[in-house]
Amino acid sequence: MHNADDPITWTPERVAVAGASGSGKTTLCDELAEILQCPRVEIDSLYHGANWTPRETFLEDVRQLISGPSWAVELQYREALPLMVSRADTVLWLDYPVRIQMARLIRRTVRRRLQRVELWSKNYEPPLWKALTDEDHILRWGWRTRKKLTPVIPMLTERFPGLHVVRLTHPSQTSRWVRTLAEKLDGGGS
Repeated sequence: MHNADDPITWTPERVAVAGASGSGKTTLCDELAEILQCPRVEIDSLYHGANWTPRETFLEDVRQLISGPSWAVELQYREALPLMVSRADTVLWLDYPVRIQMARLIRRTVRRRLQRVELWSKNYEPPLWKALTDEDHILRWGWRTRKKLTPVIPMLTERFPGLHVVRLTHPSQTSRWVRTLAEKLDGGGS
């Protein structure tokens, strides 16, 4: 497993970003898509249909997305994870402290709710008070699943030889890794 200080000795082209809810997967994927100059589709938009129901075409849409030579995608949804990892050459694991992850998740959720941000398929964040009663409210989900990747991600390099897994434990490490990648692709790196 790599970390932010290790040199990027390969050329990332198909990058999956793993992390707990609120860790910054989508934002990082947007940055990577710009650097890699690759297609970008938010994985939640493929999964969520109207009224938060899963779309029947989800897995086929994921297959189509990852069939290309270059992409950046959030590594989530148990049924899609093996598909994405089998095609990825790089997994970036945002393994941030809970205080950072939950603070980001709370800020994002409150902003989306107060500003009535339309999400996928005309869905909106539910009322904030629902966090008290709904076990699947994103704030409770984020807390409950905050460490679910801890046993999974380290095993990926064993199961998928050639896969580069980079563990990033703070946003500053992520920024440094992204800068290094951009320099490498611009011809300034090794």
